[in-house]
Amino acid sequence: MALSLINIHVNVSSSSTRFFNVLAAPLAVTDGTTIAATAFLDDSGTAATAFPVVTNGYYNFYLNGVLQEGDSYAISGTELTFNTVTGSISAGTPLVIEAVELVTIV
Repeated sequence: MALSLINIHVNVSSSSTRFFNVLAAPLAVTDGTTIAATAFLDDSGTAATAFPVVTNGYYNFYLNGVLQEGDSYAISGTELTFNTVTGSISAGTPLVIEAVELVTIV
């Protein structure tokens, strides 16, 4: 039997949306602490009304410029929720959420 090669071309396109918040006051974080989407600004500096619901992609969360482990937070359309972490975040600390949606083009 002869070797048969299959050549598959798949293009993936992505779009990302970022949201920013600089804490005005210290935040005590325990499991389940939330920050509403409305506390963030979008890329154009406009107050966010909600986070996009990502169906085929992922979210990244940066705390003071450092990417956080995926299990330490959850993001819904309305809020950021801290999971299984405790501590305090100082006033003036930047929080950034990035929502990345992937689209496959065949």
